[in-house]
Amino acid sequence: MADFGEILRNIGDFGSFQKITLFALCFPNVIIPFHFASVLFIQSDPERHCNTDWILRTDANLTTDEQLNLTLPLEEDGTFSRCLMFVPVDWDIGAIRESGLNETTSCQNGWVYSNTIYDATIVTDFDLVCEKTNLLEVAQAVLMAGILVGCLLFGPFAESFGRKRAAQIPVFVMLVFTVTTGIAPNFYLYMASQFMLGIGYGGYRLNGVILATEWIGVSKRSWGACVAQLCGAVGQCVLAGMIYFIRDWRLAQLITAFPIAAIAIYIWFIPESARWLLDRGRTEEAKQLIAKVATINKRPVPENLLEKIVEKDTDRKGGIVILIQSSVLRKYFFTIILTWFSLNLTYYCLSFNVGNFGLDIFLTQLLFGLTELPAHILCIWLLEALGRKVSLMSTLLIGGFLCILTLAVPQGNAVAVTALVTSGRFFSNWAGSVVNVYVQELFPTSFRQTASGLGSIASRAGGLLAPLLNLLAVYHWSIPTVVFSSLTLISGALSFLLPETRRRELPDSTADAEGNRNKMTLKNRNESNKPSLIIKSSRL
Repeated sequence: MADFGEILRNIGDFGSFQKITLFALCFPNVIIPFHFASVLFIQSDPERHCNTDWILRTDANLTTDEQLNLTLPLEEDGTFSRCLMFVPVDWDIGAIRESGLNETTSCQNGWVYSNTIYDATIVTDFDLVCEKTNLLEVAQAVLMAGILVGCLLFGPFAESFGRKRAAQIPVFVMLVFTVTTGIAPNFYLYMASQFMLGIGYGGYRLNGVILATEWIGVSKRSWGACVAQLCGAVGQCVLAGMIYFIRDWRLAQLITAFPIAAIAIYIWFIPESARWLLDRGRTEEAKQLIAKVATINKRPVPENLLEKIVEKDTDRKGGIVILIQSSVLRKYFFTIILTWFSLNLTYYCLSFNVGNFGLDIFLTQLLFGLTELPAHILCIWLLEALGRKVSLMSTLLIGGFLCILTLAVPQGNAVAVTALVTSGRFFSNWAGSVVNVYVQELFPTSFRQTASGLGSIASRAGGLLAPLLNLLAVYHWSIPTVVFSSLTLISGALSFLLPETRRRELPDSTADAEGNRNKMTLKNRNESNKPSLIIKSSRL
């Protein structure tokens, strides 16, 4: 039987077809960061006071200062209370002026906001202030929970129903719930829409990369994950610009729906992974697709190539049993998921704090995006120059060290804190690109999507816990930094247990994944002139 790597070398392992497919699958990553706009670009404690327009019914000619003096209690520092008001009464204005009001209550008719840098946010639209302040972290956690569930659902789905469907369906989910999020009339419907939106986000981020990578040959395989991450970095930069000019979160949501609608149309024409088709025994479909790819790449198909493709007797039905039975794969798997968890915990702890580092929030977000660009560009080259193992260990250790260094810098030094945080995020993003490539090269085809899905679940669990970890800052500001930095450093040390997979074919069996791939590849190359020894003809 023809090895799929051999098939790609014959039909073009990074030709026009792969480049078009890679761009089509990576472009949505420019758009989907916009879905974080409503939980990132907010003022968690905006200037405000209770709405006390009730007193205008007694005297419509009151000035603003008079209205506030009569209806709001004062704090110890002499400012008006931001969360309390005097209980409304039915007295006339003369009685109110003479006797004054003393009994206080929480705001009964909403708040009046002032000096905000946004036209509207979920904080101001849903009044997430005072006793509801912690609901902002809940909103962030709900979105991350949706992303986790998306990975949980669409990982196994892709194994059974294909990479193509597992990438298409999440796009339609995102389209529908991007719109419903933007028009949500209350906070609870907003959270429900965000949860469903997260499911689509998680499903697409997981499967889009896998589908692109399985069509790319050994020499350019790192492009699949790195270009996807690179497009995400571009999206972070564009997000900063979009919110700078469009400071209404609802309008930003509805504008985001338009490019997603265009993606939902063209994503329908993305082809299935031939590697998955062969693994599932759908040989004829794979042959037809391989022939089409060769035509697009303008490569002649060898006369006997398609005849060499027969159904393999693989361990594709083993599923997670493969992982349980193999001590080697278990070691790889738990190392990878701890690394992925640590990276996402770090990434989102920093991202959700974008407005708290002391510099302008739009500038900080732009810096976050701009620093991701060189990280992913360098990653494409260094993965081939240094290999996966050295790249992962070094980026994790350096990134964790830079983050923990922020504890030694005075918190009032905004420039130094932002520089260290941005640098730490730079290396965390770099490590994230390495992990996205690594996880596909460590596990066999029959388990690759499941491993990626479970790894993504672990990573999204890190994202889910990030806003909750940030809440611990109320006890001491250093707690979140100590936790996520330490986990990143531990992951970097444990990465020593992983093997090097640079320039090796994707493993198709458990034996390949456990370490026999080098011997098999060498043998295949040495015996390339003896097809009868390594290829089983479909006519026999």
